[in-house]
Amino acid sequence: MQHMKRAAGVVLLATLALAGCSATGGGDGTAADADACKPSTGKVDLEFTSWIPGIEDAVALWNSENPDIQVKVQTGPNGNSGTYQNFFNQLKAGNAPDLGQIEYDALPNFRVQDGLEDIGVCSEVAEAKDSFVPWTWGQVTLGTDKSVYGVPQDSGPMALFYRSDLFEANNIPVPTTWAEYKDAAKKVRAAGGYITNFSQSDINQFAGFVWQADGQWFQNNGDEWTVDLTSDASKQVADYWQELIDEDLVSTVPAWTDEWNNAYNSGNVWSWNSAVWGANSIASGAPDTAGKWSVAPAPQWNAGEEKAGNWGGSSVAVFKGTDHLYEASKFALWLNTSDESLTLLNKSANIYPATTEGLSLPSLQEGVEFYGGQKIYDVFADAATQVNPDFVWGPTMTQTYADVSDGFKAAVTGDGTLFDALTDGQKSTIDAMKAQSIPVKG
Repeated sequence: MQHMKRAAGVVLLATLALAGCSATGGGDGTAADADACKPSTGKVDLEFTSWIPGIEDAVALWNSENPDIQVKVQTGPNGNSGTYQNFFNQLKAGNAPDLGQIEYDALPNFRVQDGLEDIGVCSEVAEAKDSFVPWTWGQVTLGTDKSVYGVPQDSGPMALFYRSDLFEANNIPVPTTWAEYKDAAKKVRAAGGYITNFSQSDINQFAGFVWQADGQWFQNNGDEWTVDLTSDASKQVADYWQELIDEDLVSTVPAWTDEWNNAYNSGNVWSWNSAVWGANSIASGAPDTAGKWSVAPAPQWNAGEEKAGNWGGSSVAVFKGTDHLYEASKFALWLNTSDESLTLLNKSANIYPATTEGLSLPSLQEGVEFYGGQKIYDVFADAATQVNPDFVWGPTMTQTYADVSDGFKAAVTGDGTLFDALTDGQKSTIDAMKAQSIPVKG
């Protein structure tokens, strides 16, 4: 699996400039660390919050095999749609669950707020390092040597989901470049549909587009952060989608709603530039279209290039204040390393495992019925090798996403542009970092 070692990585540079935040256990192998991860006495009940479809089946399997460590799972909206804010509220109130689903780009937010336990003090966690694709382990260590702030679960290399039946029936070639994608969008519109829906809230999807274009939103030199949401690459991507919005070539319904599902289920929207986990979102949201979808490599900015962005990828973290660090860590490891669990999660949510052995699961080698029997994971395996591993997430991504999303919502109604939203988001991000005493240039 050498190709996965270069996979859709996000290098979160060492120090993170986490002013005022100290590691829970230090992760330095001291006796105090070992004491922090001792098993509890008696039966343990853990609370876990996630939005992964079918996660309850994996939890049920764990519960059946571990009567002394029972996990109660609560499901909710995806992180940026409300679950992260709930986590922050719960941490502030002192009633956070033991464990929570947190995407890689959001982990620094929780670290800055001192909301995560350092599970690297648990020997089983520390010893699991070599079980994971190296870049995913880097996501949860946040640039430290021994501290670990979550167990990697999956990654999100991006490709193009498209209604192959509609493209073929209308003699529209599958686009291989973004210029061809716009040409296809005009033909789709003439046929009465939209080529895709532009999301006003999924700023991490937009970041994936910038990522593919070799843009960088954050840099860190060890002493100071630089914020650059308005780079040439960001402007290129923003201007491109602004043109599609202005020319009514894309729909703009709120994502992850019944209206959004119906747009795909009814055939009003014909494609989606999304991550590997999006395979389940389409299957569950547009059940009437089974067998009519295919997956192709992402359109390129320049013909002949082979570049992909990354959208998502999650970890399971243990929140500050848990009384059961050992048991919570043990469950998080099992959930994301057990072949049984990973197979269940792949079948229910198209999770693309972060473990090296998980990438060889039989379920990943099979054709997917909803996609006409296509072996869609072959496309994503290639995409994973085409993502720049050096994209950097900043320490206030939740705030950045929220502010840019506000601007995107205004832009789709004609109030400003997408690039205006990025410009305003850059200023608010710098202000927010300064307010948290995080050294930042600007």
